[in-house]
Amino acid sequence: MAKFSKDEIYTATQMVRNFSSILNDISQAKKKRAFIVKNNRFEAVMINMEEYERLSEAITLLEAIYNRKKES
Repeated sequence: MAKFSKDEIYTATQMVRNFSSILNDISQAKKKRAFIVKNNRFEAVMINMEEYERLSEAITLLEAIYNRKKES
C-alpha cells in the first residue's frame, strides 16, 4: 500500500478547481505526486514527467530481467 500525506490527496472537484496550481507544484517538484479521489475511492495519481520516465525505465529493466529468467 502506498504511503502518502494528507496534502497529496485531492478530490476530483478540488483537482478541477485548482488544476493549474497542482500541476505547477508537481511539475516544479514542490510536491512529489497528487492522489485523486472520486466518490471516496482513489482513482488516479499525477506525477511529474521525470518521475514517470524513471518509473518507465525501471519497468523496462524489470521486464527484461523477468524475460531472461523465463527463458532460462
